Amino acid sequence: MFRTFFALAVSCLMFSAGRSLAETYDCVITPAVTVRVGSPVSGLLAEVLVDQGDKLRTGQEIARLRSDVEAKTVELLEVQAINTAEIEAQDSRLALAQKRLERAQDLVERNVGTLEQLEASEAEVEVISRERALAEMRREVVALELERARAQLDQRVIRSPLDGIVVTRHLFGGEFMSTEDSVVTIAQIDPLHVEAFLPVAVFRAVHLGMTVRVFPDAPVDGVFDAQIDVIDRIFDAASGTFGIRLTLPNPQASIPAGHRCQLELELAGQ
Repeated sequence: MFRTFFALAVSCLMFSAGRSLAETYDCVITPAVTVRVGSPVSGLLAEVLVDQGDKLRTGQEIARLRSDVEAKTVELLEVQAINTAEIEAQDSRLALAQKRLERAQDLVERNVGTLEQLEASEAEVEVISRERALAEMRREVVALELERARAQLDQRVIRSPLDGIVVTRHLFGGEFMSTEDSVVTIAQIDPLHVEAFLPVAVFRAVHLGMTVRVFPDAPVDGVFDAQIDVIDRIFDAASGTFGIRLTLPNPQASIPAGHRCQLELELAGQ
């Protein structure tokens, strides 16, 4: 009887030694990124198009600054950029000057015209050709100024730098916005980050890319897989812990950020 019990106990110990042990640790679910969105230029806010809680996509318009002057500058340069009258006039002058040069050359060849007339016609063609080149350069400069004016006008529109939700709206239409101000704060919640502090005893048991199960606290239900993407290489001597960060996909935005959780870490049995 005793031998049978001893054999069962040994078998159980051997089985347990080969199993992985699961330990749970406290964690916190946070947004992957939180940004305060500002503007590269100062100005009066014409309107703010979003409010707290709104979902945003990358590139979506958030707000607009007053841009009457910039818009008129773009209109003016667009008119100048499409105007080819100066170049066409130079083309007509050049064509006429080339005909005069051909006649002067013909007269000189027949010993009727003078060399002075020929040289004058050649100089006229050269001058008009340079004036036409200057007209082309001026048109290219206008095109570049138009691009710059459009870029300046585009700076008056504030867009979302990422997919996320509006956490806080700081300014409203009619308020002055400087380059140091923020109009809204945006949080990216897909993916989420999970942050936890683990005892240094398990440091060798975790590695980058490791999949860990995350259990959000009530009232959020479910079990979610997250991967470790950051492992602190500096321990906190006072608490005997080190930090890790995991990436938790959240495509349906079903998991709220700023919530406590538990993570389950599989440790190999000794």
